[in-house]
Amino acid sequence: MDSTAEPDSQRRADARRFRLAAWSTVAFVAVLYVIHALLPLVGDPAPLAVRPRTPAGLVGVLTAPLVHGSWAHLLANTLPLLVLGTLSLSAYPRASLRALPLVWLGSGLGVWLIGRDAAHLGASGVAHGLLWFVFFLGLLRRDRAAIAAALIAFLLYGGMLLTVLPQAPDISWESHLCGALMGLAAAFAWRGLDPGAPRARYSWEIEEAAHDDAERMHGPRPRPDEPRN
Repeated sequence: MDSTAEPDSQRRADARRFRLAAWSTVAFVAVLYVIHALLPLVGDPAPLAVRPRTPAGLVGVLTAPLVHGSWAHLLANTLPLLVLGTLSLSAYPRASLRALPLVWLGSGLGVWLIGRDAAHLGASGVAHGLLWFVFFLGLLRRDRAAIAAALIAFLLYGGMLLTVLPQAPDISWESHLCGALMGLAAAFAWRGLDPGAPRARYSWEIEEAAHDDAERMHGPRPRPDEPRN
C-alpha cells in the first residue's frame, strides 16, 4: 500500500472532528448534571416528564431527556451518552445533526403514544437511539470507519440492544424501544449523508493512474512490436 494514502491533513481533520465531538458530548452531559443539581429548587420533576396521552405530558417530549429521577439514574446514563455521542458525532457529523433531533423528539412522542401511565424521564431513550444509529450504520455502510464505530458500540454497550424489552417496572423500556426505533430510522434515512473515509490505494493502482495520465497527455506509447514512424 502507498504510505501517503492517508496524508497528515486527513489525520489532523479526523483529530479535530473527534475533539469537537468529544467536547460537545461532555458539554451536554455537564448540562444534565447542572440541571439535576438545580432540581431541588424546582421541586417535583414530574411535570417535566412524558405523561402518556395527556396534553400536559407533551411538555416532556422536549424536557424529559434533561431530567433524571436520581443521581444513580443520571450516572447510569452518563458513560453511554459520552461514548455513543462521541462515536456518533465523530464518525457521522452530518447525519448525527439530523438524527439527534429525530431521536430526541421521536422517542418522546412514541412514549407519549404507547407508554404506561407513569412519568417517563431521563436520557436513556437518547442513548439507545445513538446505539442503534451507530450500530446499524455500520451494517448499512460497511466501510472501515463505520464498521469500527459499530464494533466499539457493540462491544461496550451491546447489551442495550436487548433492553428495549419490558424489564423492571421502574425502568421505561418504552423510552428505550422508541429511541432505538428512531435511531434505526435515522440510520436508514441518512446512511449516505457523510462521505466515507478515503480508501488506501495500492502501489499498482497509483502506477496505473500515472500511466493513464501520461497517455492522456502524450498519447499511447507504441508497443515494442509496433512500427515507428
